[in-house]
This record gives sequence, structure tokens and C-alpha cells, in this order.
Amino acid sequence: MGSLRAREGRRDLGSPQGRRAPIGRIERERGADWLAGRGFATFKPGSPASGGQESEATDGPAMASSQNTDPGASAARVSRKAAEPGSSGARGSVRSRLQQELVALMMSGDKGISAFPESDNLFKWIGTIIGAAGTVYEDLRYKLALEFPSGYPYNAPTVKFLTPCYHPNVDLQGNICLDILKDKWSALYDVRTILLSIQSLLGEPNIESPLNTDAAELWKNQAAYRKHLHESYAKHMKSQDP
Repeated sequence: MGSLRAREGRRDLGSPQGRRAPIGRIERERGADWLAGRGFATFKPGSPASGGQESEATDGPAMASSQNTDPGASAARVSRKAAEPGSSGARGSVRSRLQQELVALMMSGDKGISAFPESDNLFKWIGTIIGAAGTVYEDLRYKLALEFPSGYPYNAPTVKFLTPCYHPNVDLQGNICLDILKDKWSALYDVRTILLSIQSLLGEPNIESPLNTDAAELWKNQAAYRKHLHESYAKHMKSQDP
């Protein structure tokens, strides 16, 4: 299983400067358009995108009813209900977290990574990774699917390659063997951490715990590995041409 490679502040990963614009400017604009189209054009402290809690105003009978109950008991019930996976409170909290992460990712300036929600579903994202300079994956562009559970960030998202990726720690179905997506997951991690870690994993696989044994064996011969990798990648890209 691959281990966490990415660290905060490591901004030297990604494609050469000449390739930065396509994945930086254009993808950030798409993310900004997604937010703007859904009412998140501006971000202020306390707003969903800045991690603030949404609140609903209540008045009339609802307020009167609340005055006849024990405030402590009511608060406890609300807290338990909001923490239940799948509850409206839990999903609202996850939405706020994901909106915050989207803004942070757009503003990070990291080279070679991007992601934004798929259509109107904030719980499903499409990510893009460009292989880091100096590795056999340099300039190769991969699409990934990220799906967030109702228990996020305490439960890890499901992440898979959509673009076929020949790699020791990726199987033929796009599943990724990376510890931070399994037993080493932490609520401190975010989408940026995930994308940087996978980008790093491309050039630094764990061949001792492979999902693709053929790729792990061929990795020992970098010239042969590069040749096979680029041929299979070119074949896939050609098959996508209209």
C-alpha cells in the first residue's frame, strides 16, 4: 500500500510552467463558475463556504413551543441528531466543509492538481492530476472520481481513477492502494491533501504492496516502464478521439 507523500507547502509538484495555465486558470474558473452559479460568489466569515454554520430562523409557534421545553435536553437532542450520518444536520455540515475545501483548493496555486463538483452534486467531484516533472508520468493527465460519504471528514472519501492508469498501486478498475484513503485517514486531510498525495504516489510507488504486480515488476526497469506507460496512455487517448 502506498503511503502519504504530500506535505503542506510542497509546491514543486506538477507540470512545467508552460502547462500550468490549462489546469490552473481554466479549472479554477470552472470552480468559480460552479460556486457563483449556486449563490457562493462571495465568502464572508460565517458563510457556508468559509466553514460557518448555516442557521434557520424560527418564530411563531415553533419558538413558543421551545419555551416550554428544557433547553439543555433540547440542545442535546439537536446535537445527537446533527451528528447522525445521513441526517440533514450532518449533510449540511459536510456541504459547508466541502464548499470551504473547494475555495481553498482554487486559491492554493498548487501545480498539476484541480477538482470541482460534478454537476449539482457537491458530494461527487471530478479531479484532475498531471504527472509531476521529473517522473515517468510527467505531463500525463488523469481524471479521478471522488465521492464523499455523509460522515466526511471523519470517514475517508472513495477515490478512483477514471483515466486508466498503469501503476503498481492502481488496479485495472482504477482503485488506489494508498494508506491515507484507508486505515491512515484523518479528519485533518482534505481534497488538496488527497490530490497531492496521489500525484506524489505516481512517481514514488510502493512496489512491495502492489495492486498491479506486472507494473510493480516492470518498475525496476525504468526505461521499459516509461515505454509501456506512454504507449498505453497514448492508445487510450487515441481511443477517446471522436
